[in-house]
Amino acid sequence: MKLVFLGAPGAGKGTQAAAVAKEQGWAHIASGDLFHQAVERGDELGQKVKGYISQGLLVPDAIATKVILDMLQALPPETGFILDGFPRTLNQAQALDKSLPAKTPAPDMVVYINISQEELVRRLSGRLTCRNCQAPHHLTTTPPKVIGRCDRCGGELYRRPDDTAEAIRQRWQVFLTQTAPLLDYYKRQGKLSQVNGEGVMGEVTKEIKRVLGLEDGHSH
Repeated sequence: MKLVFLGAPGAGKGTQAAAVAKEQGWAHIASGDLFHQAVERGDELGQKVKGYISQGLLVPDAIATKVILDMLQALPPETGFILDGFPRTLNQAQALDKSLPAKTPAPDMVVYINISQEELVRRLSGRLTCRNCQAPHHLTTTPPKVIGRCDRCGGELYRRPDDTAEAIRQRWQVFLTQTAPLLDYYKRQGKLSQVNGEGVMGEVTKEIKRVLGLEDGHSH
């Protein structure tokens, strides 16, 4: 299957996409990770990306689309994938529909993980990321075993500049303005399913698998 997971930053798209993709043997393509890798590389593209992210702004359509499509075109044609964090705007969705070659049709289904702004601020302001392997940690829900150090690789944990309460509210506004039209777009195509993202992680995963018809991990 070729899927898109939508949701506000912090709705749990990444966690859910990773869990479902791993279980099904699909590729998990997270725009955030691809952008942060570009920033770490510090090349020209990375410099551009960094300028937008540090202000809590979305990476412009042309740059985001290029990064993602390069990645998709590198996949073997029969690979299932979950796109997480892309498309974020109507332009990106239309670019995706247009530019995916026939062997990689536009997404089969789109899952919208819905949460409230209050829940978002609570989750994100406690979020820590490993500088080294990008593994996510959280001060309240998944605190690191050693303060300031990544459980997975021992790297340094830091709060991304876009995880302050102020930047989070800014991102919420940007999300509503730019991504709401996407929900209509996919609804009109008959591809949109919505799940409540505020439950326990495992329950949300179950609900996602239910709407995708992946009960017990088997595709219908």
